[in-house]
Amino acid sequence: METRTTRISPADVTRQREFCEKIAERNAALAAESLAFVDTYGCQQNEADSERIRGYLRAMGYGFTDDENAADVIVINTCAIREHAEDRVFGNIGALVHAKRRHPGQIICLCGCMAQEPWVAEKIKQSYRHVDLVFGPHALWRFPELFYRVYTRRGRVFENADEPGSIAEGVPLVRQNGVKAWVSIMYGCNNFCTYCIVPYVRGRERSRLPEDVLSECRELAEAGYKEITLLGQNVNSYGKDLGLSMDFADLLRAVNDIPGEFLIRFMTSHPKDASQKLFETMAQCEKVAPVFHLPFQSGNDRVLKAMNRHYDRAVYLDKVRRLREQIPDVVITSDVIVGFPGETTAEFEDTLSLVEEVGFDALFTFIFSPRKGTPAAEMDDPMPMAEKKANFQRLVDAQNAISAQKHAAYIGKTIRCLIDGVCQEEGFVLTARTPGNRLVRVEAGEEALIGTYRDVEITGANTWSLWGRLK
Repeated sequence: METRTTRISPADVTRQREFCEKIAERNAALAAESLAFVDTYGCQQNEADSERIRGYLRAMGYGFTDDENAADVIVINTCAIREHAEDRVFGNIGALVHAKRRHPGQIICLCGCMAQEPWVAEKIKQSYRHVDLVFGPHALWRFPELFYRVYTRRGRVFENADEPGSIAEGVPLVRQNGVKAWVSIMYGCNNFCTYCIVPYVRGRERSRLPEDVLSECRELAEAGYKEITLLGQNVNSYGKDLGLSMDFADLLRAVNDIPGEFLIRFMTSHPKDASQKLFETMAQCEKVAPVFHLPFQSGNDRVLKAMNRHYDRAVYLDKVRRLREQIPDVVITSDVIVGFPGETTAEFEDTLSLVEEVGFDALFTFIFSPRKGTPAAEMDDPMPMAEKKANFQRLVDAQNAISAQKHAAYIGKTIRCLIDGVCQEEGFVLTARTPGNRLVRVEAGEEALIGTYRDVEITGANTWSLWGRLK
């Protein structure tokens, strides 16, 4: 695997824009507007990548549609974290053969983390011949050049070589939301958890220069965005590769100092790099949301070591304690894997007890899914799936009880929330988010309030959300 970081020159990015202009000229000569459909799977980083893909497509002269049958171009941006996500992608790709039969000129592209996996690219090449372009995350900045080769009918294009991790500034983007924005501050991961495919498909850690991050955040604040979420596979290790004095806590403080009314969120954090300095910075910065997503994955030390997580149960609990000392009302969420290879039910009990000891506001829970090419995929895994599912259900039941109790404690409180959308559930009109990112269904209000902060009295709650009325 390559470990060097390449910073793409402005001239090379300009060259990609020139390909966009060539395609835009051809599209402008057509009788009807050309349309593109971008379908995104997986994490927030994939969502941020899709915003750049849309930016390039708009520069090529495409409008957008959610109808695959109306689209001249379909881009499927994939996730490789879990087998279920991959199966969905393959199923949906297979179904697109019918759309292409109806629309022979349609161009179908597959990108994202799955596309970087050699076995996936080969499967697409052999079994899904209606797919025209396959490219991995490393090649995203070259999308116009690769697309141009397909557009001008030079055959199918596959670009998923193990290239050095790159950073390209100045790529156009189309944001999906005028209220909330993603800002990638770094790419890749150095941790090599034994179950995780991310370092193999997204490369090693590489940080954007602080001036580029701050410039983007400043533009968003000036444009009136109300939430800015800083993204990275492990934001806590931001800046370690730059040789500068600025770490993630320093960057967080610098974003906080940008004028404007907005809230700062970030994800994801690795516990081994969550520092006391970061906790103190969060407490001192009024724009930083009082919420911390801190995946622990397992509460058992042997399993954590087998996962290559670089911390143990005691270290994790100490960090939670120190975080709550700095921010007493902090909302803490986490990720948990049940049924890691070799985990016994006795070891699972340690995970269950940690959940009960910490009292998380919410958990993202998963049954272990082996990923080709990772060490965990080759480990002995004797526990029957039925036992894993039973343990999983016990975990879900325990967390649901905790979440319901925590949500019930909001009832009667008035909280300043960001009105962020229209609610589709009967009896409610708008949706909102608390500073701790709890979903609130609002009983009444005008759509014109979307994108504003309002006081909301919490009148009810269940396991998954709150509801309330505008004050």
